[in-house]
Amino acid sequence: MGAKIVIALPAYNAGKTLQRTLAEIPHEFREHIILVDDASTDNTVEVAKTAGLIVVVHQKNRGYGGNQKTCYREALNMGADIVVMLHPDHQYDATMIPDLVFPLMRKEADAVFGSRMLGGKPLEGGMPYWKYLANVLLTAIANIIFRRYLTEIHSGFRAYTRKYLETVHFEKNSEDFVFDTEIIAQGMANNLTFMEVAIVTRYFQEASSINFSRSIIYGFGILWVLLKFWLHKNGILKIKQFFPKSPQSQILDKDKHERIRQEEG
Repeated sequence: MGAKIVIALPAYNAGKTLQRTLAEIPHEFREHIILVDDASTDNTVEVAKTAGLIVVVHQKNRGYGGNQKTCYREALNMGADIVVMLHPDHQYDATMIPDLVFPLMRKEADAVFGSRMLGGKPLEGGMPYWKYLANVLLTAIANIIFRRYLTEIHSGFRAYTRKYLETVHFEKNSEDFVFDTEIIAQGMANNLTFMEVAIVTRYFQEASSINFSRSIIYGFGILWVLLKFWLHKNGILKIKQFFPKSPQSQILDKDKHERIRQEEG
């Protein structure tokens, strides 16, 4: 295939759904799969090891954003040319991985996002109507601020090139769910390019999803990120989070990651 593709699974209590997720990954993309377990209380680690995955375990829960930081750093350390983020809760259809990866291999973009909105049927997978409305509203605001168009900024099914992950300061981002918006804003600030592909999602009991109160906090977090981006791009306030990563900062981030791994044992 040429490029080294690493599938990164940010996991928390995914023991019941992991095997179903893995079964959908096309065979040609199964060579390099890493699962980062965020201190699960179920058998996620055992299931992952039995499946032959590379497993990294957080001894303390670091949150969704903290989990992604480990996923990307570990994937880069493995020599990944492209990193696919796939939730192991079986909410996303892993058979769509080629659609995310091939545009990156053809150098048509620096990141490809799965979009529930492109398919035109986001509610048919079971997305609550209030989530649909919030998704549309926040994405519209983001497009105004970014001055570029995306149909969705909330998808958790994404693929990034090595260039993207080595350009942005993802280590400076939140440990929580707003990480997903921050890493988009960083790409926008550094003139990286994006594509989207249509996907569908499944909503069921075992699929991870934040509740209404957490969603409110998440929504305000997105607005705060967008405000910081606007201030930065308009030269009102320069924010280090949005600067490109220098070779020296890459070394410092790698050293920080190694210290965290050593502390966790």
